[in-house]
Amino acid sequence: MKYSDIFKDTFAELAQHKLRTLLTLLGMIFGVGAVIAMLNIGEGAEREALKMIDTMGLHNLIIESKTFEEKELKEQRKHSSGLTIRDGEISTRSLPFVESFSAQKVIDTYSVFSTQGKSDGKAIGVSASFFSLSKFSLEQGRLLNEADNLNFSQVVLLGSASAKQLFPLGDALGKNVKINHLWFKVVGILQAPFLKKDAFQGVKLGGDQHKVFIPLNTAIHKFSSKPLTSEVNSIKLKLNPSVDPIEAAKAVSHLLERRHNEVDDYEIVIPAALLAQQKQTQKIFNIVMSCVAGISLLVGGIGIMNIMLATVLERTKEIGLLRAVGARQKDIQLQFIAESFTISIIGGILGVFFGILLSELISIYSEWAVSWSITAIVLSFSICAMVGLTFGVYPAIKASKLDPIEALQSD
Repeated sequence: MKYSDIFKDTFAELAQHKLRTLLTLLGMIFGVGAVIAMLNIGEGAEREALKMIDTMGLHNLIIESKTFEEKELKEQRKHSSGLTIRDGEISTRSLPFVESFSAQKVIDTYSVFSTQGKSDGKAIGVSASFFSLSKFSLEQGRLLNEADNLNFSQVVLLGSASAKQLFPLGDALGKNVKINHLWFKVVGILQAPFLKKDAFQGVKLGGDQHKVFIPLNTAIHKFSSKPLTSEVNSIKLKLNPSVDPIEAAKAVSHLLERRHNEVDDYEIVIPAALLAQQKQTQKIFNIVMSCVAGISLLVGGIGIMNIMLATVLERTKEIGLLRAVGARQKDIQLQFIAESFTISIIGGILGVFFGILLSELISIYSEWAVSWSITAIVLSFSICAMVGLTFGVYPAIKASKLDPIEALQSD
């Protein structure tokens, strides 16, 4: 028999039992769809994690000031003044693997507005090196520089979202913005990376599009702060790429312990360690979901075998007649294998579309990141085809070994 004739007979046979074929297909469709959705979500989560780590800097360390109740804070300030700019300067001078640092001060912002609109974003005081240690790009104008910081300049760099809120008509450069009680001149607009989540492994991220940035010294000396608060909220240290961030964090921690008289009023965030933890969590998630999707495909394969075995019994006389007119065992095997293989191929194709749809629905309703992976589609489709082929072999062999005379005499 020609292969074209085999597949022609296959489609004719499947078309005669539409409902049975559809029910058999469902196992493969759901299995392939689950595999694709799982891998797409896993890929999306990994890329989103890398994007988040990028905003922190893979080769950076972040020192954050802790918050305490007033009574505890008073006790701590007897021994430590909290996180200061000096901590960053000493770290850079004392530790050879620390190349530079930036500091950040969050202002208690109650009003940000212009003559054209207002923004609900926070004002942040940053050192000039802040932007070189973060993955930001300049959309218009210029960045804040060291001269702005030394001169306590009242200039502001707007996040892209804040710029649209404050100046919906555009052309924000050179215009004035009032932050709390002070007026600032807009010198630039910052294009910050967009993140779907505002936190990663417990570390707050994102929202930079809605912020407005001013020189650090201006923030410290021209805006009021709550009593006993740290001079700065966070310090970011840029490490030499050749050093292990975890080992570097130990050295920085030892230095700060001495400077803060062993008062635990800060914490060190290691982006590289967070990334490793995220990858491990994602690996476990992928393994669990792969097992679930694999079981679904296995059930689909068992369904194919069950249907094909029933088909053998149903078509016993037909098989006997084919053998009587000269069909070989190989021809019978090919016919039944072709049917199971065709079911798995059709199920795989439909499963790909179902997986894409399922990924989109999960992304919309759960707000999880999804990234399309050709590898996921090819892998799931290949496994589906292999499952259909494998589970069709036994029924095909059983059909080919029927005795022609007994088959013709069967009821």
